[in-house]
Amino acid sequence: MSDLRDRQLAHLTRPGGTPALVVVDVQRDFADPDCLAEYGLKEAELSALDQAITRIGDLVDSARRAEVPVVWVELGSDPARPWRAGNWLRGGDYDAPMSPAEPCVLGTPGAQWYRVRPGEGELRVVKRGYSGFLGTDLDARLRAAGCDWLTIVGLTSECCVDATAQDAVQLDWPVVVPRDATAAYDLDVNAAALHQLGLNVALLSDADEVVELWKRSAR
Repeated sequence: MSDLRDRQLAHLTRPGGTPALVVVDVQRDFADPDCLAEYGLKEAELSALDQAITRIGDLVDSARRAEVPVVWVELGSDPARPWRAGNWLRGGDYDAPMSPAEPCVLGTPGAQWYRVRPGEGELRVVKRGYSGFLGTDLDARLRAAGCDWLTIVGLTSECCVDATAQDAVQLDWPVVVPRDATAAYDLDVNAAALHQLGLNVALLSDADEVVELWKRSAR
């Protein structure tokens, strides 16, 4: 297994490689404790969420210093285009209008970035489901920017991070997921999500190692 990981890392840091950091859904409705009261998160879960957002911020700062492109993927729920399968899954009524409780409705405070935010000129992609690739031009824009491998961070590990990473690898992107830069609202769910990502989707890492990979790639 160590030999496999060495080969994977060698590919990522080969001369001419161009990484990108993809930040998923660190928005108030998913990240701000004031918006999560109904989830009943315990102190350990809130602490893990806080620590993950801090590490995401650290990675954003490091990426900018290393001139690694930072790409922002955000949910934008549109009442004019309700996600009907989501309605059905959560409420049983496929044809219902969008619920007032839907997260990250376009133009509302809940859709705002939380503790991290895009810088001037950084790529932003608005999605209406789980994956940053589904129904968007994210793949084309990353390729146009010359990127060839992705570090995916954000919220939550079992949902939108997983879906985005799943689609990325199926679109032929090598994917790295830092364990300390994602979280879920249940510690066991987060552990299971990371295990599954490591089995089938991504190389698991941590924020410090990712920064070192960026530095080696730049050399």
